[in-house]
Amino acid sequence: MTDVSPGLILLLGALLVPLLRGRARSIYMLALPVLAFVHLAALPYGSFGAFEFLDMNLVTLRVDRLSSIFGYIFLIAALVSVIYSLHVRDVVQQTASLIYAGSAVGAVFAGDLVTLFVFWEGTAIASVVLIWARGTEASYRAGMRYLIIQVLSGLLLFFGVLLNYRVAGSISFDALNLETQAGLLIFLAFGIKCAFPLLHNWLEDAYPEATVTGTVWLSAFTTKLAVYSLARGYAGTEILVPIGAAMTAFPIFYAVIENDLRRVLAYSLNNQLGFMVVGIGIGTELSLNGTAAHAFCHILYKALLFMSMGAVLYRVGTVKGSELGGLYKSMPWTTVFCIIGAASISAFPLFSGFISKSLILSAAMKEGYFWTWIVLLFASAGVFHHSGIKIPYFAFFAHDSGKRCEEAPLNMLVAMAIAAAFCIGLGIMPGLLYSHLPFPVDYHPYSVEHVVTQLQLLMFSALAFTVLMRTGLYPPELKSVNLDFDWTYRRLGKSVLQSLMSFGQQIDSRGTATLTRTVKAFLSRLYRHHGPQGVLARSWPTGSMAFWTTLLLGACLIVYYF
Repeated sequence: MTDVSPGLILLLGALLVPLLRGRARSIYMLALPVLAFVHLAALPYGSFGAFEFLDMNLVTLRVDRLSSIFGYIFLIAALVSVIYSLHVRDVVQQTASLIYAGSAVGAVFAGDLVTLFVFWEGTAIASVVLIWARGTEASYRAGMRYLIIQVLSGLLLFFGVLLNYRVAGSISFDALNLETQAGLLIFLAFGIKCAFPLLHNWLEDAYPEATVTGTVWLSAFTTKLAVYSLARGYAGTEILVPIGAAMTAFPIFYAVIENDLRRVLAYSLNNQLGFMVVGIGIGTELSLNGTAAHAFCHILYKALLFMSMGAVLYRVGTVKGSELGGLYKSMPWTTVFCIIGAASISAFPLFSGFISKSLILSAAMKEGYFWTWIVLLFASAGVFHHSGIKIPYFAFFAHDSGKRCEEAPLNMLVAMAIAAAFCIGLGIMPGLLYSHLPFPVDYHPYSVEHVVTQLQLLMFSALAFTVLMRTGLYPPELKSVNLDFDWTYRRLGKSVLQSLMSFGQQIDSRGTATLTRTVKAFLSRLYRHHGPQGVLARSWPTGSMAFWTTLLLGACLIVYYF
């Protein structure tokens, strides 16, 4: 089994999900990530599953400390997400979830760029199902925009791989650089999936429109796969430092004024990705350990926060801050789990976020990135402001909305309890995580300096929130739509394109009429040749049917690629 990627266990296992029913299906879905985890734990370090395809040497399984730490957390996240989703009876959604997770795990262990591309596209195609499964007009439109962006990322990766193979004769997935066209294309592909600034809107647009359970799956895999890919290919690329710093800072302002609490968490996710990107850009052993550790912890506490808001949406039917409040009376366990997730993302001492974020902050200061360190401190205060305080406060406390409901279903509570246990356990015993990081760790997060600095930062942020609330200066929770950068291509770009098309039609109206007459004449000749039976009549000659089949397949290819 050393040639079998752990991701294939989820991928191939997902194909049998539609054949099972009831309890058998639930047990089977729970067993798949457990089996994949056990298989990964038994794999030795090295490269396996090599074979030749079109004169290219593919390596489908590369196991080392970097891929292992991401593989472990992806499989843990898959298990927790399966538990959280046990009440779902939509077999399409269940199958797509496992294919999505399996593709992400397969991509992590890919030893070459071609294998990476195959799994990369698998994550895109499977994940969009989790958005469309919600069945609303908004989710359909958001899913279409999400799919376009993900396919664009895949195309950039595809062309980058082809160009790299043509120029360098290599498809190995190792260190890359921005000095070549291939390296730049692959970098942009990773950047789109990692939600770089100005390329980020697909995340905040699509994640809040997914199903209750779908958002939990989405929060774990897509962006962290991009983080892993950047760490594998572009560690030490210094441009990533300012990119990551910008990612940590700008989402704070949107999260503070956002009313949809799942969208607040999406902005917060973007903020946390910035810390990881900064760590990759610094490129030292300490910073890369910080990136891997923060990705591990982030997947768990972000899933916990999305699970708590998903439970609220499932029971109440809304996650609008302006419509919630007082739910601690009806959902006490969900409230407690949400507060644990909030403390973790805010990097409170004794919670997981503290022991991972400290690595990146220390690396930034140690390598002389003083202003980046300042931005990261500001971002740390901001994340406590909007995720550590705003999420639990407006959902469960604040004013009493009068809404009363049942506590979250048992399977949701169990999943949240597991994630919460990880958040606390890793915070208390950081050595459990540090021992599995890519490089040897000689770091002690619970020094007096680290603890006092973080507590001061948290106290200042809490004081600022209190003052703003008491003085009425804090932005109220309003039913509104925030304009982000995607407005430029969703509204402004559309208007400009329509204006240009209208102008072109006026200029070339005579040529358009000529083209229309030509097309009509062509269709008329086809009609006269084949008789009045109809365009796709069964009595037409075989050659005509072959022509129309070719034409339709060509149209499908054009639509797919463009």
